[in-house]
Amino acid sequence: MYRAEIIANQSVQDDIIEVLEENISGIRYTIFPLVNGRGGNDYKLGSSTWPETNFVLVSYVQDDEKDDVKTIINAVKKKFPDEGITLFFVKAEN
Repeated sequence: MYRAEIIANQSVQDDIIEVLEENISGIRYTIFPLVNGRGGNDYKLGSSTWPETNFVLVSYVQDDEKDDVKTIINAVKKKFPDEGITLFFVKAEN
């Protein structure tokens, strides 16, 4: 089992949820809807200077679903190349 963490601009949240639910049967996840920070050269602080914000989606996926999640997120990244979508996996114990 893996913990998948997706950090992305709020503008693509609905797109990411939609494709995950369409392609990973019964996927369960938790969303942290308002996340501030810095990634690469970009700030997402929800302030007047840096108005954009991110969200974090966390899901625990089976080993055989890991590659599917990676493929799905790569497709979303290709569709929205400027939205700062990042995916992390951490091995998890059940």
